[in-house]
Amino acid sequence: MNRESAPLISVIVAVFNGKATLQQCIDSVAQQTYPNKELIIIDGGSKDGTVELLEENRNKLSYWISEPDRGIYNAWNKGLAQAQGEWICFLGADDYFWNATVLERMAAQLEMLPTSIRVAYGQIMQISDDGQLPRPIGESWEQVKESFKQYMCIPHVGTMHRRSLFDQHGKFDESFRITGDYELLLRELTTGDAAFIPDIITVGQRLGGISTDTANYLRTLREVGRAQRMHGQLFPGKFLLKAMGREYLRLLLWNVFGERLARKLLDLRRHIKGLPPHWTKS
Repeated sequence: MNRESAPLISVIVAVFNGKATLQQCIDSVAQQTYPNKELIIIDGGSKDGTVELLEENRNKLSYWISEPDRGIYNAWNKGLAQAQGEWICFLGADDYFWNATVLERMAAQLEMLPTSIRVAYGQIMQISDDGQLPRPIGESWEQVKESFKQYMCIPHVGTMHRRSLFDQHGKFDESFRITGDYELLLRELTTGDAAFIPDIITVGQRLGGISTDTANYLRTLREVGRAQRMHGQLFPGKFLLKAMGREYLRLLLWNVFGERLARKLLDLRRHIKGLPPHWTKS
């Protein structure tokens, strides 16, 4: 890769009271072997020492601000207003690049993509509270292209967005609380294509973000349906109907047996199907 022509990559992080994990996130960007990068952090007015941590790390940051915001998509939009990169990706404060060569390896692939491709992604590794690693998350675009119209089946964290995507489609819709990233990508990928970068783990993602919180799951499904209707799918697909059915069953188990036992029963079902545990790990 020609370092002189290497694209600038902007990494945008939204955080609120994230001191416990933010340092690892910052260090994972600072330690990247790829030199042409910038890190932008938008803090929502933290009171847990996050602001002091940002002050201590200001030499690793291209831009940061701490002020109240209206949620993650408002924070990301603030970051977009500051980003200078040809490619832009988003991390949570509890996410981190999997190793020091992620951006270098991604950039080498990004340079070879046609300009018509404006979304590129790899696989991620979801980390449970006890540190156990499930299998990598993320499949090739050819495998998930049709499914994407029904649900978010590419890992958005660490996904690379070409700047022209935002130039054409605008910023995140802040009326969404959980699935604004899916709605944004539907604007592009309902008719366009994404690129899957194989053989690379891009990000370690800790379980427990807003979209994986069980209390928010039904709201997530409702927002998914709203995003689909905005982009021409008037009736829910079979995945959405099945997901809502599973969620109502889960809530029934929660109410009948209590959360702890319900989680064990749900993971017993996964075990019978040959799947790794999820509910007892998150």
